[in-house]
Amino acid sequence: MTPTETSSIAREVRIGARPETIFPFLTDPDLFGRWGGAATLEPEPGGIFRMDVDGAHIARGEYVMVDPPHRVVFTWGWEAEDTLVPPGSSTVEITLTPDGEDTIVRLVHRELPSKESADSHASGWEHYLERLEIVGAGGDPGPDPWAQRATADAG
Repeated sequence: MTPTETSSIAREVRIGARPETIFPFLTDPDLFGRWGGAATLEPEPGGIFRMDVDGAHIARGEYVMVDPPHRVVFTWGWEAEDTLVPPGSSTVEITLTPDGEDTIVRLVHRELPSKESADSHASGWEHYLERLEIVGAGGDPGPDPWAQRATADAG
C-alpha cells in the first residue's frame, strides 16, 4: 500500500428506538459516557470530540457536521505520541436511518492509514456499537470491560 492509499471500515446495527432517541447518545457527553467512555463533546462544526476509552487510549478530533437526528461527522485520531492515526487524521460518519420503529445506525470510518489500522478500529467500533445498541434501546450495557481492564492494569 502506498502512503497515499487509505482504508475504510463500515459497520451497521439495528436499534429498537427512533433516531430522535438515539441521536443524543452521539452528542450529549453524559449519554455518550453510558456506552462510549468519558467524553468531552461540543457538537457543532469545529467543536471538540474527545473520547477517553480507558485513561490511556484517548481519541480526539472535531465535529465536521451535526445534523440532528440524522447524521454526525467528526474527525478522529489518538493522542498517543507514536500513533499511526493522530488526532484529526481520519473521519467518522454516523448516520441514523429510520426503519419502522427501529433505526439503522451506520458507522463509516475513513482515511485509516492501513488495513491493520482499519481492522483494529473495526474491532473497537463493533465493541462500542454493541453497547450503543443496548443503551439506545433503553437497556444498560453495564460497565465497559475495556475501561475496567485499564483500571485493573493500573492497580
